[in-house]
Amino acid sequence: MATYYFDGAEILAPFTVRSNEPMFDVDTVSLKKQRASQNVQRWELSFNILTTKDTEIESLVNTVQNMDVTSTMIMPQLPAVSKSTTITANPTLQTVAAAGASSIFADHTSANGLLPKGSFIKFNNSNKIYITTNDANFNQSSAVSIGIYPKLRTSLTTSNSILCGSSAILTYYRSIDNIQGITFTDGILSNPGTIDLIEAV
Repeated sequence: MATYYFDGAEILAPFTVRSNEPMFDVDTVSLKKQRASQNVQRWELSFNILTTKDTEIESLVNTVQNMDVTSTMIMPQLPAVSKSTTITANPTLQTVAAAGASSIFADHTSANGLLPKGSFIKFNNSNKIYITTNDANFNQSSAVSIGIYPKLRTSLTTSNSILCGSSAILTYYRSIDNIQGITFTDGILSNPGTIDLIEAV
């Protein structure tokens, strides 16, 4: 995994990204399975950080204050995605897209390179993070189709752009279940424990 930071401290593996999409699940009298999404979704992240003498004070202060406000960080990308990404800019939309769409069309002239399947992205008119469901190659001569999950929450116009890589900024809350303090593991090294973040939607 590429190196990412939380409050100035390096994020360590293992790193967990969960998709929370509540669904109704019921068995009929004939034992057929029926499922229906509530059409809401958020990302939830869990990880540990490497604290140093330069970051432990910041880590302690941030565990005890501002639990009721949002913060931001770069959304970490999967290692294979980071290695495959060659896109050179944040592309713009080729056509409008309505809320509820599961794919968009980007202007092939607004960027070069590959935005691989599994990339976390967002749009410049919303804080919602999406993941791409297909490779998007901008080295072609026509509009680039990009599948996204979850479905689009806010409509898009051709004035909107796709924010990818380090421009895909996650807006989050810290979980209230996180430890509000810090543990000294050997009297010198400190550890704030597992950090759980919840996407602000």
